Amino acid sequence: MDVLGVLAFSIFSMFGLAVLVLALRCVRTVRQGTVAIVTSFGKYRRVLYPGLNFLVPVFENIYRVVSVQNRSLELAFQAITADQANVYFKAMLLYSVLDQREETIQAVAFKFIDEGSFTQTLVRTVEGAVRSYVATRRQTEILSLRGEIVANVKGHLDASLGSWGYHLIDMQMNDVVFDGPVMESMARVVASQNLLAAAENEGRALLVTKTRAAEAEGNAIRIAAEADKTAQKLRGEGIALFREEAARGMSVAVREMESAGLSSSLILFQMWTESVKHMAEKGAGNVIFLDGSTAGYERTMQQMAALQIAPPGSRSAPR
Repeated sequence: MDVLGVLAFSIFSMFGLAVLVLALRCVRTVRQGTVAIVTSFGKYRRVLYPGLNFLVPVFENIYRVVSVQNRSLELAFQAITADQANVYFKAMLLYSVLDQREETIQAVAFKFIDEGSFTQTLVRTVEGAVRSYVATRRQTEILSLRGEIVANVKGHLDASLGSWGYHLIDMQMNDVVFDGPVMESMARVVASQNLLAAAENEGRALLVTKTRAAEAEGNAIRIAAEADKTAQKLRGEGIALFREEAARGMSVAVREMESAGLSSSLILFQMWTESVKHMAEKGAGNVIFLDGSTAGYERTMQQMAALQIAPPGSRSAPR
């Protein structure tokens, strides 16, 4: 009886253990950010999503766990431009599973034999797209065409990645480097262009400076000429006024002398002596020869009187 009891207990324990093992194999936990592919005897069965899931023991197995989170990939490769210059690229790809639909997950799980094969295909596709585009451009254009290169790569990748169940989120060209001699020549070209631009700017500045100086000098000359013109006009008006007043004064003086019974030639004689005095005081080394005899004075007075009575428009006075 004891032996039968022990045997029954052993059988019950083994049965319980088998049930426990089967129960544990029925329960599967899928982590957040992943999905599990379930197969039945090697054939696709269904998709398990994050959380607690149940499998049919023996008949169902988890074939692969696929991450649906974003992934990044660093690339470093070389390309040759149309003018045979080597260009070295460093790029970063950001991609992920397109969505969590069953068809997309199947493509991700079964298109490639493993993750390494997919990564290798992705890298070679990107490199090929970049190289084919760079081969049509010259070295001087590459640095300014990063955006166009990225757009060209995305255009090549979108269709292929979609068929594989992925999509490209972003691509960045971090470094674009040429060979050492090419970089040095490009630096010299940039330096010479900067020197040329500086020389052109200095030339324009000098031209503007000289133009402004010439304009200022011209304005100064014009202002001085206008001022001189105004001064000459005022001087002439002053002389005319002086002569007018002098003539008016002389006419008054002549009338008064005639009324007093004196000869008007006395005024002429006084004017002549004042003129001689003025020339003697203001002269700058000039020599004036005068006839100081009585006959000379008399002849001078006759000539001045003749000027007084000369008809208008006559060109010369009697000698």
